[in-house]
Amino acid sequence: MATDRRDAEPVGIAVFARAPVAGQCKTRLIPALGADGAAALHARMIEHTIACARDAAVGSLSLWCTPDTAHPAFQRFTDISLHLQTGDGLGARMLATFEAQPPGAPLLLIGTDCPALTADHLRACATRLRAGDDAVFLPTEDGGYVLVGLRAPQPDLFSAMPWSTDQVMPLTRQRLERRGLRWREPATLWDVDTPDDLARLRASGLMDVPS
Repeated sequence: MATDRRDAEPVGIAVFARAPVAGQCKTRLIPALGADGAAALHARMIEHTIACARDAAVGSLSLWCTPDTAHPAFQRFTDISLHLQTGDGLGARMLATFEAQPPGAPLLLIGTDCPALTADHLRACATRLRAGDDAVFLPTEDGGYVLVGLRAPQPDLFSAMPWSTDQVMPLTRQRLERRGLRWREPATLWDVDTPDDLARLRASGLMDVPS
């Protein structure tokens, strides 16, 4: 049986990551892990996310870094294209990443804070974009999201957004509806931001957590 062209359409994955420098990443975990422990956990989460994206094998994989691409935790990925995040604020950086893609090229954008994210989640999201949905999201239990996928840049989804609050996903849904966009939310996941999340991460067995 012939394969529909869209069924095999590559869907890129862009991973957003901050360099795992002690005192400059996962700062809300420092009270529980210390600056070095929080940075070590962040480095493991970057590795976990890259492995997940590789396993999904839905298209090209790129790593978008801040504050630069020079950290050894980034340079070790010699088979992945490294890019510098550009723009004033998270929303602007996310939009710039979508705008950097070739016209018509669908893209999944993910962070590194969600050890519960799996290759199957990424494949399911890629399938929705291939099926023609304008957007796909994996919301978090706390009102944000760990993945946004788009077939084309949508500036309204990223401007004047109260990032790191429980209003991100509700406001995003309002904007999607206002623009008449079709989107799906295949799963709701949880991320690791605060000391309270560490017990859940340890219990999950998804990765080792520094003591």
